[in-house]
Amino acid sequence: MVTATFRFHAELNDFLPSRLRGRDCTCPCARAASAKHMIEALGIPHTEVEAILVNGQPAGFDRLLEEGDRVEVFPPGAVSRGMLPPVPAGMLREPLAVIRFVADAHLGGLAHLLRLTGYDTLYDNGYDDREIEDIAAREQRVVLTRDRELLKRASIAHGCYVRALKPHAQLQEVFDRLELARQLRPFSLCLSCNAPLRRVGAEDVGERVPPAVRERHQRFSTCDVCLRVFWEGSHWRRMRAVVDGLMPSRP
Repeated sequence: MVTATFRFHAELNDFLPSRLRGRDCTCPCARAASAKHMIEALGIPHTEVEAILVNGQPAGFDRLLEEGDRVEVFPPGAVSRGMLPPVPAGMLREPLAVIRFVADAHLGGLAHLLRLTGYDTLYDNGYDDREIEDIAAREQRVVLTRDRELLKRASIAHGCYVRALKPHAQLQEVFDRLELARQLRPFSLCLSCNAPLRRVGAEDVGERVPPAVRERHQRFSTCDVCLRVFWEGSHWRRMRAVVDGLMPSRP
């Protein structure tokens, strides 16, 4: 056995027992234990970590711990938030070129709202953990979940533990953490099946909308998969208010 001292910063403390939060904790470690192994053994999924310092030097998850090591662990956004100076790129999680999601069975409301904002989000309340893991690895998707054990699975490279309980608060949390506002494409995906929407005129929607709606509106969007039709009615205005609330305020 070797002994190492750990310090977790900012919101990573949420994963720790109250007696360990905001303080150094010295722990016995098995010989040849990696930083990743010990961080997850203490309750923090690897997807929640942006950077690690061992004895003040940037380190990767595979760093083997030695007697007396001091390990500091930082959450996503730590560099941009000024919590530590820039570290070598190879020591940070490689960002995805395109952000797409797969949400677990408890986050259907969040999945619906992410589609509203134009983010490709797979969701099925029948997905089990293995299916989510396979989809995330195969399609390079960010896993959204409130199950920290799911995020500890080795093949999940990108994930986000969602702390909020209500869908609108969850949406704001994910937008803030992943800085999604810059790539908003609202009303571009079907809310039901995640397929792209296509603009059509009133003459193309036929009997799929009530006659009174066809009379009042000229612009519609349709999904070629489930054939749903969307228009800018009162529900659209409520959704527009949700989208506008996600935009950063201008000085």
